[in-house]
Amino acid sequence: MIELQHIFKIFNAGKPNEHVAVEDVSLTIEAAKITVLRGPSGSGKTTLLSVLGCMARPTSGRILLQNREVTSLPSRFRTEIRRKTFGFIFQQYHLLQGISVLENVMLPAYPNGDSFAQLKQQAEKLLDLFGLLPKAASKVEWLSGGEAQRTAIARALVNNPAVIIADEPTAHLDTKLSRELMEIVAKFKAEGKTILIASHDPIVHESPVVDQVVDMRDGKLMDSGAA
Repeated sequence: MIELQHIFKIFNAGKPNEHVAVEDVSLTIEAAKITVLRGPSGSGKTTLLSVLGCMARPTSGRILLQNREVTSLPSRFRTEIRRKTFGFIFQQYHLLQGISVLENVMLPAYPNGDSFAQLKQQAEKLLDLFGLLPKAASKVEWLSGGEAQRTAIARALVNNPAVIIADEPTAHLDTKLSRELMEIVAKFKAEGKTILIASHDPIVHESPVVDQVVDMRDGKLMDSGAA
């Protein structure tokens, strides 16, 4: 379970261009369920995900991860928690061009200290799961949009995270691929993973596998409840 208590994220605080990206957000995210943050561009969804996933520190407020307060921890401990707990699927994928699909998937696992053989085996297992093993040696710039998305998902799973965070994962996918993505997400849920998705795509927030939809606007929560 993840609990957010009165989270604020303010950029350029005290300056003429001060911007309150997240304002007084309190939210409970249950384990092994799918929560969708829904709202227009600029509503604070991505900022809230970055704070929740320990990529950014809130200006004020507390985040409890399995009843452990993590917001005040030193950066090195937050980095360790982020690497071991969260898997991130970004809107732009952030795959590194010039290296192979396999190497991209392996990258997040290198700091764990496992042998190259172990990392390769885990990455190949994930690529096989997503039908990408024949593309393992291909450069990522040669992939189709759907293949790049599945590569990004495999990379997010290489450390076997308990929580998967996805920021607008269907933004560059057609309807067919978007529905396939939600089928993959449903499998993650069945495996007991907690999934957080920021999206304004009806294919995502109207999916029957979603447990909670939280509406955001102007950095604030508008409403939340069962999907």
